Amino acid sequence: MTNTQEPQNINISSVATAVDAVASAAADLKLYDTASHAVSNFTPIKPGQVGMYVCGATVQSSPHIGHIRAAVAFDVVRRWFERLGYKVTFVRNVTDIDDKILDKAAAAGQQWWERAYIYEREFTEAYNTLGVEPPTYEPRATGHMIDMIDLIKQIIDNGHGYVVTDENGNPTGNVYFDVASWPHYGELTHQKQTAVADAASEVADAMGPSVDNTGNDKYNPVDPADMSEDKHDPRDFALWKAPKDSDPLDARWNTPFGTGRPGWHIECSAMSHRYLKDMFDIHGGGLDLRFPHHENEMAQTRAAGYDSAARWMHSAWVTAKGEKMSKSLGNGLSVPAVLAENSAWVVRYALGSVQYRSMLEWSDQTLTEAQSAYDRVSNFIERAGAAVGGQPSREEIVSISADDLPTDFVAAMNDDINVSGASAAIFTAIRSGNTLLSKLADRVDSDVAKDEVRAVLVNVRAMLDTLGLDPLAEPWVSEGAAGAAGAGADSAEHTALDRLVSEQLEERAEARKAKDFARADAIRDALGAAGIAIEDTPQGPTWTLK
Repeated sequence: MTNTQEPQNINISSVATAVDAVASAAADLKLYDTASHAVSNFTPIKPGQVGMYVCGATVQSSPHIGHIRAAVAFDVVRRWFERLGYKVTFVRNVTDIDDKILDKAAAAGQQWWERAYIYEREFTEAYNTLGVEPPTYEPRATGHMIDMIDLIKQIIDNGHGYVVTDENGNPTGNVYFDVASWPHYGELTHQKQTAVADAASEVADAMGPSVDNTGNDKYNPVDPADMSEDKHDPRDFALWKAPKDSDPLDARWNTPFGTGRPGWHIECSAMSHRYLKDMFDIHGGGLDLRFPHHENEMAQTRAAGYDSAARWMHSAWVTAKGEKMSKSLGNGLSVPAVLAENSAWVVRYALGSVQYRSMLEWSDQTLTEAQSAYDRVSNFIERAGAAVGGQPSREEIVSISADDLPTDFVAAMNDDINVSGASAAIFTAIRSGNTLLSKLADRVDSDVAKDEVRAVLVNVRAMLDTLGLDPLAEPWVSEGAAGAAGAGADSAEHTALDRLVSEQLEERAEARKAKDFARADAIRDALGAAGIAIEDTPQGPTWTLK
């Protein structure tokens, strides 16, 4: 018995089409695996297809930049798979029932499900605003109770879980995973030390919680249910939890092992199996989920008789002055607060500016560099579009295969999604494009020259699109984040602004002709103060929004 809709099966002909569509560059893709401590070639389980499950938000309160960094990081991974031609099934769950949600809802005088839904919508808005593609499926924990109960039954039947009973032999609602019964426990976080650590994994082990670093963990507080004296072994963890006295009646579910609600880890095992079936390609999440969440998840999934993910990938933290950004530490920056002072494109660029396994230090300098990148990108795209008589369509940009992109960009993305190297390739192409633009007026073969500029423009936009940053794509177009790069070229607002600025530029040109440089500079300064940057080019002055 299930309580969710089955994903649709893919027929043989569609699989063959998907395989044919995969780029040759896909053969060189290498990704890191947390469990093996190694970067290795990626080979999909099903040819032409990739299954990804990424742990989503616990919707207890507003999203902060640390939450969204993981979403952006795995969005880039997904987009690279899509650019390589894979059909991607991307699952991101919503944890809408847990102790924090219940406690904070009670303190605020809310229903727990009300609070969960309010903040689920905030997360969705943040994802959409920052250009994170919607998941294929986005299941909620509360919609999969039967799946979780069935999975726990299997774990118990297989001899890897036990029900706690009262003095009369009645089930209490507490069910624990029997770690001692599972000899593979610890393989993900290297308790068994079966793999030789490299430099990157040593940093991750030092900064991320793991079974090797026991004791008080300020980033991952222990679940109160896991502190119970009813456990057979200190390492055992809750599969199902008896309700607290303060838990509302509608936050309790009846099961064969007593009334209660799920442990934190069981939901992801149930939902990843529901939507991706047996072994799938990639399980992702933030570094702080390696232990206990993902270690426990791997163990219970396999103990139930299912294969776990073939590869585990973890994005590193956003840090502020070297400390992990966290609500519990009081240094979280809410997404709305950051967006109030910076464009969404700039924030997205900043969050994705380093490789997913690298710690990202968040500072004013990070945002300043992102704004500078936007200025360079938007200026080139606007000038190149004007030079070639219009922008390539979104359909053309999306259709560009990885095999047709610059080799340095492809090599960087295939090197464990090295976005720093990929960004360097983009700006190398922009420099080349700017050089072509500066010589365009002097070229006798102007049609050939324009074709060269257009080819660079297409490549630049396709590379940016792979990182979720093409200024002429959604959501940047609708929200005006692309400024004068052409995002609003068809809008009444852009047309009106262009006329006003053009009049000022004409007046400035007349002043310069008359050698009234003070007047010309005053016009430029006034436009600058209004947020408009002017650049003088061989084809005449151009303007962009700062």
